[in-house]
Amino acid sequence: MKLAKYGWNGISLTAGVAVAAVGVASFLLPNHFIDGGVTGISMLLAQLTGIPLAGVLVLVNAPFVILGYRHISPEFAVKSSLAIFGLALVLTIVPFPVATADKLLGAVFGGFFVGAGVGLAIRGGGVLDGTDVLAVLLSKRLSATVGEVLLAVNVVIFTVAAVFLGVEPALYSVLTYIAASKTIDFLLHGLEAYNGVMIVSAQHEAIRQGILSELGRGVTAFKARGGYTAAEQQVLFCVVTRLELSRLDAIIKTHDPGAFIVIQPVLDISGGVIKKRAFH
Repeated sequence: MKLAKYGWNGISLTAGVAVAAVGVASFLLPNHFIDGGVTGISMLLAQLTGIPLAGVLVLVNAPFVILGYRHISPEFAVKSSLAIFGLALVLTIVPFPVATADKLLGAVFGGFFVGAGVGLAIRGGGVLDGTDVLAVLLSKRLSATVGEVLLAVNVVIFTVAAVFLGVEPALYSVLTYIAASKTIDFLLHGLEAYNGVMIVSAQHEAIRQGILSELGRGVTAFKARGGYTAAEQQVLFCVVTRLELSRLDAIIKTHDPGAFIVIQPVLDISGGVIKKRAFH
């Protein structure tokens, strides 16, 4: 079982390196765009100093890999080091063709390929970009979320890019970053991203039975008191995938069209009657 896990991780890391290299070499570099995070910093430094990108990638990522070793795990640091060195090596020895000279296509598809590569690397247990490590550590020390830290870092990167590369390349680079971020989210969470659903209805028992029998999902019922009426009632809570939301909505509306429903995204779950994601 462990051998199979390491095998999948190795395949995922290798695929991530190859896909990210295509995005960088065939789409971003020919159009003089950058990505966000450490990759973006490395690309910006390479363009400003003339130092080969492969060397800059390794040097700039090194401190973040060390942080990962100290604060996450040695295995994470080893996998990340192999992935980053692999990316640098591929960019050095493989003569990638220019995919397109169209700036919009270069920005969007460059971001798509880089994001896919980063997402696959994360699936494999490592990273190709050390910014996430920094964001997690800073969020623990500051009154900010990981997303807010990442946003602040990238605002600085793209502001510097606008000064040195020009406003238009910086704006296209922002588009690259957005495309990469969305692709990473899709690869990590997928179409079957989890959603927590809270249901308040007088027909709670019928809805509960419908969720159990028709969806085959676990559901929790707990007592609550209405803030306006002060009446006691049952509240249902269940976790379903995004693809199951429409079926759940149909079940609820069948028994109570006026039911109060709250839907919230759930980053991850474990245990219970939940469909498992691939690679978990």
